[in-house]
Amino acid sequence: MDSREDKQVKKALQVNNFRLALSKFENLVEQTAAQKRDERAGLFIQKEDVIDCDKFFESVQQFFGPEVKNQDVKCFYRKLCNKPNASIDWCEIFGYFPSEQDPLASQLDEENLIFLVSKKQRVVIAGSRRRDVIKSIVKIPQLDLLITASQKGLITVFNSQMRVQTNTNITDTSWITGCDYLGQLKRIVATTERTIIVWDYKAKGSSQDHYFVIKPMDHCLLCVCVVSLPDQLCRDDILLGDDGGFVNKFTVSSDDFGLKQAKTKKKLQSQILDSKNFKSIKRKLHNDWVMKIRFIPALNCFGSCSLDSVHSLVLESLKRLEDNLPVREFSIPRGANTFCYCLKANVIVTGGDDKVLRLWHPNISTKPVGKLVGHMFSITEIVTNEKDQHVISLSSAKVFRVWDIQTLSLLQVFHDTQGGPGDMQIYSMVYDAMHGMLITGSSVMDMYPLTRMVQDTKQTPHTHERDVNVLLYNRNFHQVLTICSESVIKVWELETGLQIYQILDPHGFGVEITCADVDDSGLFFATGACNGTVKVWDFSSGQEIKVLPEGKDWKDQEHWLQRLIFLKGQAKQKNRILALECNKTIKMIQGKEDDICLTIAWELPDIIPYLQMGSHVVHLKSKDMNETIPFPAVELIVQKSFSQNVRSSTVSTEVNCIDLLEVEGFNLIVTGTLNGMIILWNFTTASVKDVYRPEDCFNTDPDLDPKRYRINDILFLFRPPECIRRSSQDSICSSTQCDSSKGPQSSKGSKQSIHESETKGEQTDAIPEQHSASKKHPAATTGTEPQPPLLVTAHEDGHLRLWNMEGKLLKDMLPFTKHAAISLTSLYTDSCTRILLAGNMEGHVILCSIGSFLDPPHDEKKFKQLLSWRAHSLEIVNVAYAEAKQVVVTASVDGSVRIWHATNGHYCGYFGQRRVFDLSLSMDFILPCDVTEYPIEIKEESRFTERKQKYEYPLIFDRERWRNMSSMSLLFRRAPPKAFEVEHDFKYFKSLSSPKIRRCALEGFMTENREAGIVFGSLPIYRVPSPTSLRFLPLIGSESQKETGNGKKKGGHAQTEKVTRKRSLKKNLVPQINLASSFFPNMHK
Repeated sequence: MDSREDKQVKKALQVNNFRLALSKFENLVEQTAAQKRDERAGLFIQKEDVIDCDKFFESVQQFFGPEVKNQDVKCFYRKLCNKPNASIDWCEIFGYFPSEQDPLASQLDEENLIFLVSKKQRVVIAGSRRRDVIKSIVKIPQLDLLITASQKGLITVFNSQMRVQTNTNITDTSWITGCDYLGQLKRIVATTERTIIVWDYKAKGSSQDHYFVIKPMDHCLLCVCVVSLPDQLCRDDILLGDDGGFVNKFTVSSDDFGLKQAKTKKKLQSQILDSKNFKSIKRKLHNDWVMKIRFIPALNCFGSCSLDSVHSLVLESLKRLEDNLPVREFSIPRGANTFCYCLKANVIVTGGDDKVLRLWHPNISTKPVGKLVGHMFSITEIVTNEKDQHVISLSSAKVFRVWDIQTLSLLQVFHDTQGGPGDMQIYSMVYDAMHGMLITGSSVMDMYPLTRMVQDTKQTPHTHERDVNVLLYNRNFHQVLTICSESVIKVWELETGLQIYQILDPHGFGVEITCADVDDSGLFFATGACNGTVKVWDFSSGQEIKVLPEGKDWKDQEHWLQRLIFLKGQAKQKNRILALECNKTIKMIQGKEDDICLTIAWELPDIIPYLQMGSHVVHLKSKDMNETIPFPAVELIVQKSFSQNVRSSTVSTEVNCIDLLEVEGFNLIVTGTLNGMIILWNFTTASVKDVYRPEDCFNTDPDLDPKRYRINDILFLFRPPECIRRSSQDSICSSTQCDSSKGPQSSKGSKQSIHESETKGEQTDAIPEQHSASKKHPAATTGTEPQPPLLVTAHEDGHLRLWNMEGKLLKDMLPFTKHAAISLTSLYTDSCTRILLAGNMEGHVILCSIGSFLDPPHDEKKFKQLLSWRAHSLEIVNVAYAEAKQVVVTASVDGSVRIWHATNGHYCGYFGQRRVFDLSLSMDFILPCDVTEYPIEIKEESRFTERKQKYEYPLIFDRERWRNMSSMSLLFRRAPPKAFEVEHDFKYFKSLSSPKIRRCALEGFMTENREAGIVFGSLPIYRVPSPTSLRFLPLIGSESQKETGNGKKKGGHAQTEKVTRKRSLKKNLVPQINLASSFFPNMHK
């Protein structure tokens, strides 16, 4: 009774908690709906009080827990923004939407298939006319090799391209039952029914087919595996399972094969070794055949399965083979044919004749933690896909089933229908994680690729049918908008890559859309066409809201729009848009709340002719003095005489790019022209000036490229105050952590984000600057006031240039790629201006870190290029950066929109592919089929380390070392050398040493010998100490030879003779040099 009452109390508490969460959720919905209604009415809302999509999701997750999915909440939020007064059902946040699709049809759709069976590849066994089957397949990840062993003795090694690297034919009377790779000895081991085969697959020439045969064996060997322990050197342990239920451990080393191979005089194909000479132990663990044996490095133990119903699976360490202590046993009805271990899930999956897959915890042998039922025949093979957490099982009827090991659900079923009745059985199966491929062995070898691998590497990325003109990223909804030259608008979900909706011919049939922009709230977007029309759309639903119709007197393509920029909305004047036309006209378009039509508010006057006449600054005045809007209609203040002298230019001076900055204290518009001028319109100071103009920008030279000064894109670099406050708080927190933790830091290889590395760089760079600043200005305090904005320009010559508002060039950088200077086409920066992205004509993406560069004094060394990779084979139109997921989105004229990891430039996929995105940072590196270049990561040395000379002098041959290691010394050793030692005794390389460089100069003196001549008499003579190894060779100079001879005979006069010999040498100017070592070989005493 007490338990029932407790359950009732718990249920009542859960109901009350859920009702309380529902009431909080209803209040949140009412607040959000009221806020959206106020935004539609034109009321101003503080940025801190705005309930965006992220805040809404966090609140809902606090109410209902982590079971709420982000995707469902986003759909609910978009519906609420689109229709604030519509009825809302709380079930929608849990994903319960009415659906008309058949769930079975969507499950059988090709986009949900794990393996693409239609792209199956087949490799036929070559080199044998006999009927043969592949008995074992082994993948070597560290070498990217694949080893196959056929039943009748053909062992083949395939490379990464699945081409035969080498093979051999084992001429044995018994059949091969299994094979594996000896990691320490670098050889292949195979087992037959009575023998063990060891083959050196790297041997060349006549010894290529030479192998060792270890026999006899007590029982018939059925399976084999190698114990992979990195601490073992020149030695490998082999585990064997036989038909008697025994598990054998054989230890083989290089000594067992190297010496015996050297002593054989006749080069036979096989050499028989006695198994009694090897160290081996065995223990009976099963009462039936051992079907499979594996070593699991993560658990540091081995596992063996058998058809025995009592001792079906044994999981134990290698030490238990040497004693009789009890082992961990798993009992399975009718035994187990195979098993595998999943590292992430920490489960062992078994399968056998009872047709059930069982999941076991390694430490719980009494009861499985899960069961997978569905096979109609005996299970023969099981493999795992660790990355996707999939289990692939195979039955004797050649039926494959793919399971999700986390949800225990069935993902795919496919059947190998090819082959006759004799080809029904598949004997081996392995999953290649490096290439994403399932490989099976029967009479042939079949390879089933993963669907995502085929789509990523084989299929050409295809988002639109035509060239992509526009790419926009909505930071509030985390969605991507793309427009092609065929005027098709598509909106995509960033996290999944799924298409939300599309709009066909939005400006009319055959009217191309050339530009677009999204407002700050993310609720609206505007599109501009080649005929000058502008339309404003609701982002969540794609409904048309306002339109600027085409003028009656407009000529064809005269008002072609190049750029649209949303301004911040004002009361009763929402949707204010700045537009740039191809005829260098800049105009303001605005619309009112109660009017569906947009109107042109004003146009900026043409300033180029006045700047051409020599003026650098021209003042402005507002046409309507009563207006208080940030960007009013203005006119130029110029003298009449000056205006009459204005003449037209023959040089192309059209405005090619434009950007706008509307923040507190700055109302700026900047333009970049075709002739390289940067013009700044400052509405705060009512002036316009040329920030930069090339010297000969108005001169025409037929020998020079007219596009040499062209500016393709321009951008303001400004850090908002909230980002400054956030970075200052982060720096304060990090500095306190640094002060408190002075111990050694761990250096694990986890990949940091771009923002973390940038903030760390700012802190380390700011350490010495803070000390110097404190010395100069002790009373200075760090404020959070915003700094004046900077300008960045992308030029036709491939350079990236940064300027201040006065026109001073702060940084001129040529981005590093594998090619020469390439024209830059697009620029993009994040919301806090910490990174800068650029795209060029050849499809490269350049990622730079600019966070610390924006802080004065704008040190150019703090502007760092981090990455460069090729994203497309053709020109990049736009780039975007999603801060939440740290991914880069690129659009190109090749019709594709692709997504990349910003930390390393790895390819994630493209919008429009059949599978859902996986934006998690994985170690798998793939490239699209039209890109072959790998990303380039620019690494910079730490400025705290001294820059020393890293290279050494080239090594030279040292005769003294060679003499000490001569072959004669090897004969006098007590024990003969081992085979492995002789093989790796590289005597020549050990005799190399650095050259003996003299640290001090030799003494020299000028001669005054007239007899030697004018040339040789003026040369300096150096005295070098002569070697004493060859005493019988005379010195150069007859007088010195006589004097040394007389000194030996006279004995008593030896000291005086030595003095006279030195004087005679100085007198005759003959150097005392022994040249014997240069012309004669060295001889021992």
